Amino acid sequence: MDSDKSKIIYWHHELPPFNAEAMGEHTVEATSGRVPGTLEHRDELWTQCYEELMAQFRVRLKQEIVRLGGDYAHVLSESVDSKHDAVSGEAWLHGRLTYMLYRRGGQTGVASPPRRIHSE
Repeated sequence: MDSDKSKIIYWHHELPPFNAEAMGEHTVEATSGRVPGTLEHRDELWTQCYEELMAQFRVRLKQEIVRLGGDYAHVLSESVDSKHDAVSGEAWLHGRLTYMLYRRGGQTGVASPPRRIHSE
Protein backbone atom coordinates (compact mmCIF):
# COMPACT_ATOMS: atom_id res chain seq x y z
CA MET A 1 0.00 0.00 0.00
CA ASP A 2 1.23 3.51 -0.76
CA SER A 3 2.49 5.32 2.34
CA ASP A 4 2.00 8.80 0.80
CA LYS A 5 -1.61 9.67 1.69
CA SER A 6 -1.54 12.75 -0.57
CA LYS A 7 -0.72 10.81 -3.73
CA ILE A 8 -3.59 10.87 -6.22
CA ILE A 9 -1.96 10.09 -9.59
CA TYR A 10 -0.60 6.61 -10.23
CA TRP A 11 1.43 6.01 -13.40
CA HIS A 12 1.28 2.75 -15.38
CA HIS A 13 2.79 0.08 -13.10
CA GLU A 14 1.90 1.92 -9.87
CA LEU A 15 -1.34 0.78 -8.31
CA PRO A 16 -3.87 2.91 -6.44
CA PRO A 17 -4.80 1.90 -2.89
CA PHE A 18 -6.14 -1.64 -2.57
CA ASN A 19 -9.60 -0.55 -1.44
CA ALA A 20 -10.08 2.04 -4.22
CA GLU A 21 -13.25 1.57 -6.29
CA ALA A 22 -13.13 2.08 -10.07
CA MET A 23 -15.50 4.75 -11.38
CA GLY A 24 -14.72 4.67 -15.10
CA GLU A 25 -12.14 5.06 -17.82
CA HIS A 26 -11.43 8.52 -19.21
CA THR A 27 -9.08 10.37 -21.57
CA VAL A 28 -7.28 13.67 -21.13
CA GLU A 29 -5.16 15.64 -23.62
CA ALA A 30 -2.43 18.24 -23.16
CA THR A 31 0.22 20.12 -25.13
CA SER A 32 3.67 21.42 -24.31
CA GLY A 33 4.91 24.89 -24.99
CA ARG A 34 6.29 25.65 -28.43
CA VAL A 35 10.02 25.68 -29.13
CA PRO A 36 12.12 26.48 -32.21
CA GLY A 37 11.78 23.55 -34.60
CA THR A 38 15.47 23.31 -35.50
CA LEU A 39 17.78 20.31 -35.47
CA GLU A 40 20.16 22.23 -33.21
CA HIS A 41 19.77 21.12 -29.57
CA ARG A 42 17.00 18.75 -30.63
CA ASP A 43 17.41 16.34 -27.70
CA GLU A 44 17.37 19.15 -25.13
CA LEU A 45 14.26 20.68 -26.74
CA TRP A 46 12.49 17.30 -26.78
CA THR A 47 13.28 16.83 -23.10
CA GLN A 48 12.06 20.35 -22.30
CA CYS A 49 8.80 19.78 -24.20
CA TYR A 50 8.27 16.35 -22.65
CA GLU A 51 8.76 17.70 -19.12
CA GLU A 52 6.30 20.54 -19.85
CA LEU A 53 3.81 18.05 -21.30
CA MET A 54 4.01 15.82 -18.21
CA ALA A 55 3.53 18.87 -15.96
CA GLN A 56 0.43 19.80 -17.99
CA PHE A 57 -0.86 16.23 -17.67
CA ARG A 58 -0.47 16.35 -13.87
CA VAL A 59 -2.44 19.63 -13.74
CA ARG A 60 -5.16 18.29 -16.07
CA LEU A 61 -5.47 14.98 -14.19
CA LYS A 62 -5.86 16.77 -10.85
CA GLN A 63 -8.54 19.00 -12.39
CA GLU A 64 -10.40 16.01 -13.84
CA ILE A 65 -10.25 14.02 -10.60
CA VAL A 66 -11.97 16.92 -8.81
CA ARG A 67 -14.42 17.63 -11.63
CA LEU A 68 -15.54 14.00 -11.87
CA GLY A 69 -15.75 13.48 -8.10
CA GLY A 70 -12.96 10.95 -7.81
CA ASP A 71 -9.98 10.56 -5.52
CA TYR A 72 -7.32 8.92 -7.69
CA ALA A 73 -6.30 8.49 -11.33
CA HIS A 74 -4.39 5.46 -12.60
CA VAL A 75 -2.76 6.19 -15.95
CA LEU A 76 -3.20 3.16 -18.21
CA SER A 77 -1.66 4.38 -21.47
CA GLU A 78 -0.12 7.43 -23.04
CA SER A 79 0.45 8.61 -26.57
CA VAL A 80 2.80 11.48 -27.42
CA ASP A 81 3.15 12.99 -30.89
CA SER A 82 5.40 15.77 -32.11
CA LYS A 83 3.80 18.66 -33.98
CA HIS A 84 5.42 21.21 -36.26
CA ASP A 85 4.24 24.53 -37.66
CA ALA A 86 6.17 25.14 -40.88
CA VAL A 87 5.08 28.78 -41.05
CA SER A 88 6.34 29.75 -37.59
CA GLY A 89 9.13 27.15 -37.52
CA GLU A 90 7.98 25.97 -34.10
CA ALA A 91 7.57 22.47 -32.72
CA TRP A 92 5.69 21.09 -29.69
CA LEU A 93 4.34 17.89 -28.24
CA HIS A 94 0.72 16.82 -28.01
CA GLY A 95 -0.27 13.93 -25.81
CA ARG A 96 -3.25 11.86 -24.76
CA LEU A 97 -3.57 9.81 -21.58
CA THR A 98 -6.12 7.11 -20.87
CA TYR A 99 -6.74 6.66 -17.17
CA MET A 100 -9.05 4.90 -14.76
CA LEU A 101 -10.74 7.16 -12.23
CA TYR A 102 -11.09 5.75 -8.71
CA ARG A 103 -12.74 6.82 -5.48
CA ARG A 104 -11.75 5.82 -1.98
CA GLY A 105 -13.32 2.53 -1.01
CA GLY A 106 -15.91 2.37 1.73
CA GLN A 107 -16.97 6.01 1.55
CA THR A 108 -20.15 6.64 3.46
CA GLY A 109 -22.91 8.48 1.67
CA VAL A 110 -21.60 7.45 -1.74
CA ALA A 111 -23.73 4.98 -3.62
CA SER A 112 -21.85 2.10 -5.17
CA PRO A 113 -22.91 0.91 -8.60
CA PRO A 114 -25.46 -1.91 -8.48
CA ARG A 115 -23.97 -5.37 -8.45
CA ARG A 116 -25.36 -8.02 -10.75
CA ILE A 117 -26.32 -11.29 -9.18
CA HIS A 118 -26.33 -14.23 -11.56
CA SER A 119 -28.79 -16.98 -10.86
CA GLU A 120 -28.48 -20.34 -12.48
